[in-house]
Amino acid sequence: MKNEKKKKKKKKKKKKKKKKKKKKKQRRRRRRRRRRRRRRRRRRRRRRRGRRRRRREEEEEEEEEEAPQNHTLPRAKPPELWPPGGPETESPIEGRAGCDDYPYFSFNTSRKTHIMVLATTRSGSSFVGQLLNQHADIFYLFEPLYHVQTTLIPRLSHSRNAADRRVMLGASRDLLRSLYGCDLYFLESYIKPVPANHTTDKLFRRGASRALCSQPVCDAFGPSDANVEEGDCVKRCAALNMTLAADACREKRHVAIKVVRVPEIGDLRALVEDPRLNIKVIQLVRDPRGILSSRIETFRDTYRLWRIWRATGRRPYNLDLSQLTMVCEDFLSSVSTGLSHPHWLKGKYMLVRYEDLSRNPLLKTMEIYDFLGLPMDKSVEEWIQANTRGSTELSAKHKYGTVRDSAANAESWRLKLSYDMVEYTQATCQKVLHQLGYKAVKSAEELKNMSLSLVQDKTFVPFS
Repeated sequence: MKNEKKKKKKKKKKKKKKKKKKKKKQRRRRRRRRRRRRRRRRRRRRRRRGRRRRRREEEEEEEEEEAPQNHTLPRAKPPELWPPGGPETESPIEGRAGCDDYPYFSFNTSRKTHIMVLATTRSGSSFVGQLLNQHADIFYLFEPLYHVQTTLIPRLSHSRNAADRRVMLGASRDLLRSLYGCDLYFLESYIKPVPANHTTDKLFRRGASRALCSQPVCDAFGPSDANVEEGDCVKRCAALNMTLAADACREKRHVAIKVVRVPEIGDLRALVEDPRLNIKVIQLVRDPRGILSSRIETFRDTYRLWRIWRATGRRPYNLDLSQLTMVCEDFLSSVSTGLSHPHWLKGKYMLVRYEDLSRNPLLKTMEIYDFLGLPMDKSVEEWIQANTRGSTELSAKHKYGTVRDSAANAESWRLKLSYDMVEYTQATCQKVLHQLGYKAVKSAEELKNMSLSLVQDKTFVPFS
């Protein structure tokens, strides 16, 4: 009897242990499931946040890029204050070289010129755009292809797929052709939400265009307003009336558009050869090492892994190298086409290095206006003097601004990138660095020695 009782007790204990084990296992399983669910939720949240950041960056970009913040826009004289023959056509710059000193071009006083600033993000294109925006006879648009990109799915602008690229480029060429003809209604089909009664407040970087912040397009400022800040234009001007904007475009003698979403100049051949247009392309290039450094500082989420490499000295295994290789491949292809002097670019192509513009902004701007065949307004010279002597602190604070200590900013990337990153960039972009006249560094000491310039003296004469 005693043995039976002992056996029963043992069985009960075993059953209790089994139950406890089962319960423990069940609790562990439940905990694991909860952890998995939490991890999945966190991953989804991270993906959503990443998508939102990328959308915000794409919207800023193209402010891409370098949209002016809180600097003043000198205003043109209103028509009633023009002298008897119309606006000034002679250069007001004392000691300025005349046409004889630049024999390739003569001033264009009759036919409308369609100017394109062709560049990539963070290469200084907003600065060049503002050099044109200050001219009283130029109607300027800041990156209208932003709307094409956002409508045709953002991924298309960065896609290397041939079909995707054709869709993006075809739509971009059609829109540019219409805008150069001052048909701004064509742009409305890409603006979201679609403008009602040809009126919208969603035009990308509207405040970067002086013509869109002046009468008759904007009534907030009168002829007595000598200076208008871009931020004030966006806040105080009513929603943009596309009809009035198109009228303002037709009243101007020339149209300039900044473009950073067309990879290379060969993609623009159909536009350049269009007999209805008088296109002149200013291709702006910059040292790829400087572009990389600027993008790392500006697009913090997209270039997060590059920041990790810079901070730790170790290259992440999943680093997206296409962010660098695409820039160099497009530069090499586009510059090679331009410098090979094809017949369809004769008199229509000028290559400008950002570093040359930074070191000699006034002289280089004169060369740009001579290429365009236009006299340079006094307001352009004043804007250059006011916007090329900014402090480096101001440049860092306003990443999208055009106010710069231009000479110091040209090679400031050397103090921001590690030697490993520079060495890799040089190996990847070796051909284009050589072609554009940028020197490679061979040691960390040479990289940080700012007394040695890495920009060779090289002249790129416009193809005439």
